[in-house]
Amino acid sequence: MAGAIDELERCRRELGFEECREAFLGIGVFTAMINVLMLTGSFFMLEVYDRVLPSRSLPTLVGLAVLATALYGFQGVLDLVRGRVLVRIGRLLDEGLSLRVHGAITRFPLKARGGGGLQPLRDLDQVRGFLSGGGPAALFDLPWIPLYLGLCFVFHVWIGVAALAGAIMLVIVTLATELLMRSPTKAAAEFATTRNALAEAGRRNAEVMQAMGMAERLAEKWGETNRAYLAAHQRASDVGGGLGTLSRTLRMILQSAVLGVGAYLVIEQEATAGVIIASSILTARAMAPVELAIANWKGFVGARQGWQRLHQLLTLFPQRHPPMALPAPASQLAVEAVSATPPGEQRVVVQNVAFAVEAGHAIGVIGPSAAGKSSLARLLVGVWQPARGKIRLDGAALDQWSPEQLGPHIGYLPQDVELFDGTVAENIARFDPDAEAAQTVAAARAAGVHELILRLPEGYETRIGEGGATLSAGQRQRVALARALYGNPFLVVLDEPNSNLDAEGDDALTQAIRSVCGRGGIVVVVAHRPSALVAVDLLLVMSDGRVEAFGPKDEVLSKVLRPPATPLKVVAEAAGGTR
Repeated sequence: MAGAIDELERCRRELGFEECREAFLGIGVFTAMINVLMLTGSFFMLEVYDRVLPSRSLPTLVGLAVLATALYGFQGVLDLVRGRVLVRIGRLLDEGLSLRVHGAITRFPLKARGGGGLQPLRDLDQVRGFLSGGGPAALFDLPWIPLYLGLCFVFHVWIGVAALAGAIMLVIVTLATELLMRSPTKAAAEFATTRNALAEAGRRNAEVMQAMGMAERLAEKWGETNRAYLAAHQRASDVGGGLGTLSRTLRMILQSAVLGVGAYLVIEQEATAGVIIASSILTARAMAPVELAIANWKGFVGARQGWQRLHQLLTLFPQRHPPMALPAPASQLAVEAVSATPPGEQRVVVQNVAFAVEAGHAIGVIGPSAAGKSSLARLLVGVWQPARGKIRLDGAALDQWSPEQLGPHIGYLPQDVELFDGTVAENIARFDPDAEAAQTVAAARAAGVHELILRLPEGYETRIGEGGATLSAGQRQRVALARALYGNPFLVVLDEPNSNLDAEGDDALTQAIRSVCGRGGIVVVVAHRPSALVAVDLLLVMSDGRVEAFGPKDEVLSKVLRPPATPLKVVAEAAGGTR
């Protein structure tokens, strides 16, 4: 047993069915012993009818009963151990893969559009649930059917023929189950994913739906998808239930047929009464795994399809090994002829952008809508990978760091602020379990939000709900700014950081930018409102994904403000004109 536990631990470390082969081999050994012990009932009845009753020997009966009880007990222990080991294999598989699956779910939107949402987690639950149920035991029992059929032939050839004919019919039913259930089970899973995605979108956008009268129409759309899911689920259930009923009916007919054949052989004095009972028990035992497998086939198909989807997902996001740690960046950000496309698209949104910024400077990025400003911000923090070119910190390309290694050196405030369910302090400290209170407060002070936090019901321990639902838009933006400044990162990228700020918030933002530059960091500010550019000393103007101008702010503004008026001139004037 200790060796089996060690093997399960190795499965957990190696993360996969292939590496668990020896553990399943152990299950196979347990199954072999269980199926041999399953013969106890048949031989007990054979001995009772052919030895005990003719001899009327009570000691023989007692001896047989004691032996049968001991064998049944041993069989029960083995069956219990096999079931528990399968449950633990499922759990260890889940523990080994869950973090990788979660990581793949969170990284998928950065690599491609769409995706299955939380479907990979449901797939993992499906695989674990199947392993923990009765399905695997039935599959392990299937190869032992020839043993029972062979013993039926030993009793008499006609009993064997009857049992074999029944087994062939049940195997045909099993194959039909596999073929007929594959398509509806797959369709049900796909409709379930779409249905859940629509429900989640409705939950996230409840205010818009209510205010603009969209709830009923979106509910109808969800209802259509739900009806399609229910129809596919019903087809799968009908097929599985119908074939399961057919297999049970065939098994009962087969048992009666074997009894009838046995009775005929007894009449013809070609078999004993014990053979009738023993062969009936053997036939029932031979057909039981088939019936159980058919009953669990829906779960098997679902688990197989889920495992295939998981395998594809994990292949797309292989396990990463952290690269060698690099020194903390401290001197320069360099963008070298970078071009990029959104995940899953071919459209180029950033084209051949190149510039360099030294430590202690703040650069403003301006331009008309859809100029590629936010796309450039995502590239600078490593959210998107360049299609061409490199982004370097102190000469090292961003892909030479793992996200965990690069994260402490980056501060990022996205255009669409996202906070997490937890306390204000946890969100500012990026959920670092070892965060020091002094660092959290320092980040809040740098963002000018410390006093605001103290006025919350429980201060820094106030829980903000999913997405920061208990905070106003301005409060969320300022808390997110504090999160970007936490730990004094070298590169701070702010995308529309003052879109929800009042005058006090604008002043705090300006002071935060100056503070980062004063300690030798670099700030990149994407903005339309001029108040966000007060503290920047460099300006980069973008249009159609390209750099139109780059240099000292006053110099760039003086160029783009020259007549005739252009869209960039309008943007520059909105950014505050020359100062």
